[in-house]
Formats: sequence, structure tokens, C-alpha cells
Amino acid sequence: MNRAQQLIAATRELSAAVGSLKFSDPVAYVYNPLDYAREMHELFLSRYGNGLKRVVFLGMNPGPFGMAQTGIPFGEIDAVQNWLKIFGLVGKPPKEHPAKPVDGFGCPRSEVSGRRLWGLFRERFGAPENFFENHFVTNFCPLLFVAGNERGKNLTPEDLVPAERDAVNAPCDLFLRRLAEILEPEWLVGVGNFAETAAKRALAGTSVKFTRIIHPSPASPAANKDWAGKATSKLVEDGIWE
Repeated sequence: MNRAQQLIAATRELSAAVGSLKFSDPVAYVYNPLDYAREMHELFLSRYGNGLKRVVFLGMNPGPFGMAQTGIPFGEIDAVQNWLKIFGLVGKPPKEHPAKPVDGFGCPRSEVSGRRLWGLFRERFGAPENFFENHFVTNFCPLLFVAGNERGKNLTPEDLVPAERDAVNAPCDLFLRRLAEILEPEWLVGVGNFAETAAKRALAGTSVKFTRIIHPSPASPAANKDWAGKATSKLVEDGIWE
């Protein structure tokens, strides 16, 4: 198997492992886009996951208007359609919160984090093939967690009760180790503190070097003031980009 095929196999194992987990309050809904948007995710892996990657960018988990809709990490719809040029079928999770439906490419909302992240890569590298020649993007946890309140609050893995958080971390750690074996990155860039911490735990004892950039979420005041400039400066400072 080539590297993309190995990633697909590892991702299917991850999807099965996390898909069997059960969650309690505050989690009321769990979306697994590796399952209902598998076609899209595997198109992404097939097109952009082959070959060695010097740098892997690691996010935390899917956003409700990004990967939850498209199956692509940080998968803001415009970026997926018009830059990554990936199209495919997106199904539905078994149970949806009324305020957080999965409408696929019909979703009217834009994932700001994804727009910022992919926008930076597009501005710097031009064609996606130029970026993916030495870079890759993935998430630590593939599940979206939604609370049962009226607006369907987006929960993070940090919001899980400890035992359930540990149950999620185990297969996600294993997947990240497998991804590092397949892609052999020199650098793991955490998109935010959570991702960097998770990577350091999962890849402890390997030769991978770690750093982080601030998360592009609009919930972060620092991200709302020249996020792209700050991220670029950090990557240049670390010697990842010139």
C-alpha cells in the first residue's frame, strides 16, 4: 500500500474505535464525519496524503461548520470546493441536534477557523499541490461533541468527563503515532495548545519536533488581530518556513 492507502486504513480503524464509545452529560450528540462523510475524507487522503511530509498541522476536533459538514479537517466549504477541489457525498450522523444539522455543501455557515487556516496556506503556496508536497493537516480527535441545550453548544474533548476523555485519547494517540510512522514528519505543529499537548503525549520518545501556533478560532481575541501574520512569524521563527 502507498502512504495514502495506509492513512485510509488507519483512519478506518480510528473511526471504528471512537464510533463504539459512549458519552454522558454534558455530551448529548456525537457526530463522526469519518463515518458519514467517509467518501470525502478518503478523497482528501487519496489526493493529498501520499508521500513523506516534513510538517503536519494538528487540530483538536471537527468544527460544526467545517469538518462536520465536509469530512475535511478545518473543512470550510469554500476552501474545500474552490481550493482543495474536493467534491463528494456527505451523509448524516444517526442523531442530529436541530441547531447543528449536517447539510454538507448546502451549509450556509462558514467555518472561520478553516477559512483562516486554508487561506494562509493558499496565500503562501498558491496551488494546494505546492502545500501538500511537504505538509499535511489532520485532527487529533475525529468526533464533534454537541451539548443538549437549545443552541447545541459545541463541546471540546476537554469538556468530557475524565474517564470518557481517556477513552477517546487512547485510539486517537494510537492513530497519531501511526500517522507519524506513515508520513515521517520532522515537525508537528499544534493548532492551539490542546493539539500540541496531545501530540507531545502521543509521540513522546519519537524524533518529531513540536511547536504550536495560536488557534484561528474567532473565540480567541488574539486570533482576530492578524492571525495569519502571527502564525507565519511563529513558523518562520521556528525554522519551519523561510
